Amino acid sequence: MAFERACAVSDVQVDTPVRIELGDQAIAVVRDSAGEVFAIGDRCTHGDISLSEGFVEDGTLECWAHGSQFSLRNGWPQSLPAFEPVPVFDVKVEGDDILIDPTPIYKENN
Repeated sequence: MAFERACAVSDVQVDTPVRIELGDQAIAVVRDSAGEVFAIGDRCTHGDISLSEGFVEDGTLECWAHGSQFSLRNGWPQSLPAFEPVPVFDVKVEGDDILIDPTPIYKENN
């Protein structure tokens, strides 16, 4: 794993996605109300819409255009019209830095 600094923890407000780019990957970074940080692919698999412009709710990131909700943990859509997952990325927090491995991961839907 080759973690890269993505941003500061303070750059990501609770339940407000932030779009970052690492290499050729557009990534939506989310910090939930418990302080856990997630990173998922920033493009909705249904409509090629930026997910970082969407809404965080109950462990999901919702596409603002058509309402598909993607799990922050595994990238799988939790509602239609999307039926394909977005990638997720390994994240670690060191001090005030959010580090992300820009290698996309496609997890099982569980």
